[in-house]
Amino acid sequence: MSSPSGSQPVSSMRQRLTKISYPYVARLHAAPKLTLPGITLVLALAGVFAPVVIGVPALVLLALLLGWLAFLSWPAVKGGPKFLRLFSILLILLFAVSRIANG
Repeated sequence: MSSPSGSQPVSSMRQRLTKISYPYVARLHAAPKLTLPGITLVLALAGVFAPVVIGVPALVLLALLLGWLAFLSWPAVKGGPKFLRLFSILLILLFAVSRIANG
């Protein structure tokens, strides 16, 4: 099957995940404009300043959220922004590991 633009095929896994994600993305879209940045900020601040037992799960949740959004937007993004999305997720996960290692 091809993408809407017809340039690249779309895997069945991507189709399923996009279909499953649609209600959540629609809810986020309908929410106040600062909801997603607010969630991101709260998770990042908890990840940095909360005790390890709370901070590490917050960072993992943040990485999962950003990974999910990156996956959904991947076909529409070109070049540099793809690298920045992957780099930010990797950086968050590395910080989580660092928090675990340093206790």
